[in-house]
Amino acid sequence: MTEPTNADGDTSCPLAPEPGPARSRGRTLSGVLGDLRAVDGALYAAVAATSTPTLDRALRRLSHAADRSKVSLGIAAVLAVSGARPRRAALAGVGAVAVASASSNLLGKRLVRRARPDREAARVTVDRYVPMPASASFPSGHTASAVAFATAVGVVLPAAAVPLGALASAVGYSRVHTGVHYPGDVAAGAVLGIASAAAALAAAAAVPVPGLRSVYSPAAPSAPG
Repeated sequence: MTEPTNADGDTSCPLAPEPGPARSRGRTLSGVLGDLRAVDGALYAAVAATSTPTLDRALRRLSHAADRSKVSLGIAAVLAVSGARPRRAALAGVGAVAVASASSNLLGKRLVRRARPDREAARVTVDRYVPMPASASFPSGHTASAVAFATAVGVVLPAAAVPLGALASAVGYSRVHTGVHYPGDVAAGAVLGIASAAAALAAAAAVPVPGLRSVYSPAAPSAPG
């Protein structure tokens, strides 16, 4: 019985089956993900290596202030006492924060379970340090909540869209600057925040809260006096 040969008649090794399309796609996807992780790590390292002593304290404070969405909830409290339309915007924003927080902490982090960055290995200066969370790194919950709040409030109250969007961007960047997240975690958190705002706005439109108009309705005329 003869051994199998290849096209050149070589019998030094048995013929192997060609990799199937599914295996080829899997290898391509794995390669792409590996490249993205490499870029993500390089961006994180670049931020860590850039000396910004003037920004360090401000971004550290902002990152800490964004814990448990304190910044967003504080803004919502101000909006709630500023008139009917700002009150509707505050309600929409708080609802979006709730959706984003649940989605990032109960689903995203438990599904992906990405390890937090190693700040010491990246030589992040201690002047930037905030407490390293014990939860998984992906996605950034701070970013998801801040973007969700800014998006939802901006839809109801367009004048607030730009300043709140800038604040949400600063919150997201602060999480990379302080060394507790990779840039990819923040990008994913931003996408999740936008989706959470859309879900909260859709829910508010479908089931309006008694005593409050739909978040999409025009502002009610102010009462005289």
